[in-house]
Amino acid sequence: MAYTFRRCHCRDETGKFIGQTCPLPAKRDQGSWWVRYDVPPDADGRRRRPRVGPFANKTLAEKELIKLVAEANSGRPIPDRKLKVITYLRQWLAGKKSLKPSTRISYTTHIELYLIPGIGHLLLADLREHHLGALYEAMEKINRPLDGEPSETLRRLLKARARTAQGEDADALYSRRPLTSARIRCVHATLSSALSAAYKQRKLSHDPSKNVELPAAKRRRPLLWTPERVARWQETGARPGPVMVWTPAQVGQFFDFLEACEERLYPLYHVVATRGLRRAEICGARWQDIDLTSPTKTLSILEGEDDDEPGLKTDASWRVTTLDATNVTLLKAWRKEQSEEKLAAGEAWVDSGRIFTKPSGEPLDPDVISQRFDRALIRHATIRRRHAEEGWSLERLAQVHLAPKRAVTLAPQAPLPPVRLHDLRHCAATLMLAAGSDMKVVSATLGHSQYWFTADTYTSVVPELAEAAVALIPRAAKSS
Repeated sequence: MAYTFRRCHCRDETGKFIGQTCPLPAKRDQGSWWVRYDVPPDADGRRRRPRVGPFANKTLAEKELIKLVAEANSGRPIPDRKLKVITYLRQWLAGKKSLKPSTRISYTTHIELYLIPGIGHLLLADLREHHLGALYEAMEKINRPLDGEPSETLRRLLKARARTAQGEDADALYSRRPLTSARIRCVHATLSSALSAAYKQRKLSHDPSKNVELPAAKRRRPLLWTPERVARWQETGARPGPVMVWTPAQVGQFFDFLEACEERLYPLYHVVATRGLRRAEICGARWQDIDLTSPTKTLSILEGEDDDEPGLKTDASWRVTTLDATNVTLLKAWRKEQSEEKLAAGEAWVDSGRIFTKPSGEPLDPDVISQRFDRALIRHATIRRRHAEEGWSLERLAQVHLAPKRAVTLAPQAPLPPVRLHDLRHCAATLMLAAGSDMKVVSATLGHSQYWFTADTYTSVVPELAEAAVALIPRAAKSS
């Protein structure tokens, strides 16, 4: 026996479904459609009648019923009709023993914050393309003005976010901005990986993630912090775009400030801003992969073997980058400083083999270097703001901010508009292009997998390609 039926989704005053007692069952758009059909008995001979749904209308339900009945009569193994998506996703993640910590955190966030609230209540065998489409449509509406009542899926997503943030600083947990298409695609990639495994294990008769239309990817092209944009930002506090790039002069100003502040990780930020390394790459770089003695000084960006090694983005990230004279000098000085830290730590020293480490020798956390970068910009902005206020002498600024006088002298000279640590990669690209580097060289240096991506992203950032990259970074004169 196989048939379709309609199920009401109206709720009473307590929020519970009314069900069959709803007074409006015959209304055209009331409720949703489901199907029920017979499949071969289980191993104990018990009758099995799966219920599949919901569907937006009767036509869709009837089409799906035809497919399900044909599948049941085909003789192929019948998927488990009791396994829910929530149970499967957690089992799948628990079985991924070789994931890097950062990847596991991302998967967990995708599953607990989006996938389980959105589709976790469904049976895995009932999961269809329209369920995923409804989930991604609801995700696009998060943090956007609503036109009418939220859908049931969106209601669950918002409830999950509120529950997770309860007792916490919600602003620290989640951005108030709408989800980007890139974030939705990342969530889909996690689900696709899980469903692909389910299909191979015959827990699914087909993989619905293969035929879902995803939100179009929106390229966020970098914008240069020109004097006009800086002036407008100072007036309004608004950034011209989500991805901003410093001019060579601003990069030099940042370097001067870090050096004047005696920032321990100044060499790290210098390498990132001039060679375009990603956070994971600079944290994972090892001394054994660097050659500072050959005529061509190089740094090999290679992924480590253990699970705690920071991951790399693409196969193109396995590359060799050439180091200029300034970076070589900084790295040699850094190696000497690290040796002194090793002596001071004694037996407590952790021999991680990394180039950039904590004072204990332990690997750096990518999030930590991002936070440290942000704090440096906040420190610069605060010194600059207070310098313009009455009662803040250079001596007082240096004392309050625990900064050398040269640092509090440099900060007021010019503003440093906001950028992210990742934007230093864009700074490296613009410096190389401004120096006349070939676009293919820039693409290879950054580790982009496709040349056209580099060309499409950067050609309009710096209009004049003239002087060498190092010459384009003005530095303040050092006092004797």
